[in-house]
Amino acid sequence: MNGSRKTLILGIGNILLQDEGAGIHAIRLLANLAAQHDDIELMDGGTLSFTLAGAIEDAERLIVIDAAQYDGAPGTTKVFLGEQMDAFIGSNRKCSVHEVSLIDLMAIALLAGQLPQQRALIGIQPHTIAWGETPSPLVASAIRLACDQALQLVEEWHA
Repeated sequence: MNGSRKTLILGIGNILLQDEGAGIHAIRLLANLAAQHDDIELMDGGTLSFTLAGAIEDAERLIVIDAAQYDGAPGTTKVFLGEQMDAFIGSNRKCSVHEVSLIDLMAIALLAGQLPQQRALIGIQPHTIAWGETPSPLVASAIRLACDQALQLVEEWHA
């Protein structure tokens, strides 16, 4: 580890597909909400690439915010902690292209012995994945909740 010891909050998604971009919209909102936290690193992961492996390995704690199909009501959030996160992304490999990359990135960190012990996925159930640069109203409302949940996790992990 390079000693960053920060919590990495990684937003992922495709902002050209309405609710699929929820994680990116959350990172943009968190830029204002988390401004006073010098122990948080915010990262727009887009649709992910292997270049993010180093950032994940360097993080002490990891929170990923993403649109996630978990059969909840559209616009609801669900927090998957630790092994729950691992199981969820491992069992939902075909939900979206970037989730395949997320499981691969997690596997790289695990193989390197640098998978953050404290990790979570905050999933936002999408309403629509149609073309468009703004999330549906249901998901737009959930983005603030996901941000609040991320900040709450950071506080709990520091306690």
